[in-house]
Amino acid sequence: MGGTRTHFPFVDLKTRERRLNHTLTLRPAFTPFTIVLMVILFMVAWPLGLLMLAYLLWGDRLSFANGTSTSSGAKRHYRSAGCFGWNASPRHESGNLAFDEYRKSELKRLEEERRRLDEERAEFEAYVQNLRRAKDQEEFDRFMAARRNGPEPTIHL
Repeated sequence: MGGTRTHFPFVDLKTRERRLNHTLTLRPAFTPFTIVLMVILFMVAWPLGLLMLAYLLWGDRLSFANGTSTSSGAKRHYRSAGCFGWNASPRHESGNLAFDEYRKSELKRLEEERRRLDEERAEFEAYVQNLRRAKDQEEFDRFMAARRNGPEPTIHL
């Protein structure tokens, strides 16, 4: 019994307190607490419910959401993001030169492939249009030949 330690759940009060604070904090995540709060806010005043929903969806991008300042990488991502989260600038650098070069070459290859596919699509559309034009011309010629050779066709309704 001399080497056995007994573990009491309340021995490390600071860790337990942090854990409790973490579960009860209003963080931008869909936890039971935030969902209940959002439903109550919608019942009280729907604009407050909308604000709560917006906080849950986009609150992780705010620097005050977790009580600490965001890292420089997160700040750079937030600054480069457009109004709704997509990147407005074409500049995407990872910091790894080899990866950036690989990415650049792959994007160039994909752009060339897209250009080639667009050209093939345009050729196919022209081909289909010529087929339609030929079919329409053939039907029109058949109609005109039938009209010249016989009585006008009657349409029975």
